[in-house]
Amino acid sequence: MATFAETLHQQRWDDHRFYHHSLVNQSLHLFSATTFLCCYALLFFDPGLASFLAWTLAMCSRQSGHFFFEPRGYDTFNDVSHEHKEEVKTGYNLFRKWVLMGVWISSPLILKLSPTLFGLLKPSRGWLDVVRHTGIVWLFVGIAAIIIRVTQLWIAQDLKTGLAWATKILTDPLYDIKLYHKSPMRFLQGERIDHCLDHEDEENSSDAMPEPQF
Repeated sequence: MATFAETLHQQRWDDHRFYHHSLVNQSLHLFSATTFLCCYALLFFDPGLASFLAWTLAMCSRQSGHFFFEPRGYDTFNDVSHEHKEEVKTGYNLFRKWVLMGVWISSPLILKLSPTLFGLLKPSRGWLDVVRHTGIVWLFVGIAAIIIRVTQLWIAQDLKTGLAWATKILTDPLYDIKLYHKSPMRFLQGERIDHCLDHEDEENSSDAMPEPQF
């Protein structure tokens, strides 16, 4: 049985090698990661504004890298098809991400039904309050998205897998900065695909790891 730390490490490694081949995607993840860290700090002082910025800047840049720049063909490096990766992915695959983004876009409509979010918020006095209230709605969406996926993984696999995935999601900004801080410069120098994965795979293959968890 893999420990929690081993499960988390495996999920991080699989996510990197299967879903971050494009240096544009990696660069967008770097921007997203630094933005998320700023939002984490702002969360303690202004949760509505922090959530608004996290979704509009960090989350949109992060997911656009997957939607528009990551290769979709057969993954010769890992010898697996894109369809198979989507089928067995631990977190949100592209279909689930499209659903999540749809919920994100449409969720502020609840403020038309109840501008105070059923009494949880004070009435808006200007556009900044509207931004903050929208951010609070999106904060609930983000929390719900994590809880729902953890529950799904708990039912389909085990609680450890779900909690490891939640830990990975929340700590991804730090890990992404460590991995992708050189990606923008490499892209500007003419690289498009991260072929350094070959060397990283040799290093990781020497470790005793559990079966891949997409």
